[in-house]
Amino acid sequence: MGAPADPLAAVSPPADPHATARPAGKGLPASGGSTLLGIAFMCVAVLSFAVTDATAKWLGQQMPVIMVIWARYVVHFAVSLVVFNPWTVPGLLRTARPGLQLVRSGLLFAITALNFSALHFLQLDQTVSIMFSAPFFVALFAGPMLGEWVGVRRWIAIMVGFCGILLVVRPGVGGIHPAALLSLAAAAAYALYSITTRMLAACDRSETTLFYSSLVGSLAASLPLPFVWETPRSALDIGLMLELGIIAGAGHFFLILAHARAPAALLAPFIYTQIIGMIALGWLVFDQSPTAWTLAGAAIVIASGIDLLLRERRGRAPRTLEAQAPD
Repeated sequence: MGAPADPLAAVSPPADPHATARPAGKGLPASGGSTLLGIAFMCVAVLSFAVTDATAKWLGQQMPVIMVIWARYVVHFAVSLVVFNPWTVPGLLRTARPGLQLVRSGLLFAITALNFSALHFLQLDQTVSIMFSAPFFVALFAGPMLGEWVGVRRWIAIMVGFCGILLVVRPGVGGIHPAALLSLAAAAAYALYSITTRMLAACDRSETTLFYSSLVGSLAASLPLPFVWETPRSALDIGLMLELGIIAGAGHFFLILAHARAPAALLAPFIYTQIIGMIALGWLVFDQSPTAWTLAGAAIVIASGIDLLLRERRGRAPRTLEAQAPD
C-alpha cells in the first residue's frame, strides 16, 4: 500500500503522519529546497511500491501467492528487526491497546493478501487504479467510526470517484477479471487500516505499531506455509523474494524522509504518480498496456481524490483523510 497498492506499516520519527499523535508536516519548518526534496523522496517511494507490486505479480506466476506474501513480510521484518528490537528500543512491546493492534495488523495482512491475489489476475495499472479509491472509503468510514462526517460536496466527489472505479472494472460484458473485487475489498480494508492507525497514533509509539504489524503478518503467512511450500525454481526467484521485502522497506524509508521534509497535505497528491510506474512496469515486464477504459477511470479517480485532498487542505470539511497517505 506503501502506496495504497502496498500499505505496509512504516516506522518513522515524529514526522510519520500515522504512527504518532501529530500529523506529519504539521508544525515542521520547511524551506523551498527541503519541500522539493520531500516531493522527490515521495516519488521515489511510490516508484518503489510499483516495483514491489511488479515483483509480487511476477513471483505469483512462479509460486503460490501465500509464499509471495510470506517473503514480503518475513524479509521486511528481518531487516527492520536489526534496527528496531526490544534491546535497541526499550518498551517496544508495550501497547495501550493490544486488541486494536491485532485488528490493525490483521487488516494489513488482509490488504496484502487481497492485493497480491488480485495481481495474479489483473494488470498492474488496473489494481492501482482501483486501490486509489481508498480515500473515498476513508471518508465513508470516518463518520461512523470517528464522528467526522462529510458534507454534500465531498459526497459528490466520492460518488464521482466510484464512477471512475466502475469505468476501470466495467462490470458485466467486456469487463475485467472478477478479481477486481479483490482490489476493491483491499481498498476498503486499507481505509479501515488507516483509521485504526490514526486511533493507535494517540497512544502507541510508531516502532511498536510497526513491530506488531510485521510480527503478526509474518506469523500469519507462516502458518499455512508448510502446506503450500514449493522450492523456488531458480536463483532468480530466490533473489526476487529477497528483493520484494528489501525494496518495499526502502520505499517506506523514503516515505519517512519525505514526510520529515514536507507537509503531508502537499505530498499526498504525489501518491498518484505511482500509476506512471505501474503502467511502465506493466509494459516493460509483462507486455501489458492500459486500456482506454482504465486510463479514463484512473483519471476520474485521481481527479476526485485530489479534489478531496484540496478540500481537506483548505479546511472546508472535517479532517477525515489524514490517514489516507501510504503507511
